[in-house]
Amino acid sequence: MKFIVAVVGKPRDAALAAAIRDYETRAGKYWPLEVCEVREEPGGIPPAMVMAKEAERLEAKTKGAIVVACDASGSAMSSERFAKFLQDARERASDLAFVIGGANGLGDAVKGRAQQRLSLAPWTLPHELARLVLAEQLYRAGTIVRREPYHK
Repeated sequence: MKFIVAVVGKPRDAALAAAIRDYETRAGKYWPLEVCEVREEPGGIPPAMVMAKEAERLEAKTKGAIVVACDASGSAMSSERFAKFLQDARERASDLAFVIGGANGLGDAVKGRAQQRLSLAPWTLPHELARLVLAEQLYRAGTIVRREPYHK
């Protein structure tokens, strides 16, 4: 059982990249965590084609896992509910893949395969910020499950 964070691209801003790395490292102390960054499709082609090509790359990294599409149109969870969701997946020994699209969003192939859509905020977030929010919530969920004082 592992949790996969499959994302398009690498963070461009060094400070943001450091914050993401910090929270992913912290989360990795609570959950078996694998982070997969796939190449961003260069511009100059229609956005639908960009999303389709990025979706193929994301699909390759999430084979065999239950896919959770991080999408603004998804359902929101409280931190406590998210912690229970992760704990339940761990108890079922299910691989869980959280997928974050690139600048154009997630392709239909990923959304269609997703067993769940998760909203990280009621707003549309840049994909790098979405990754930071997810990483922090994975860490927070670990502290909730272990009843550590981080979550107040």
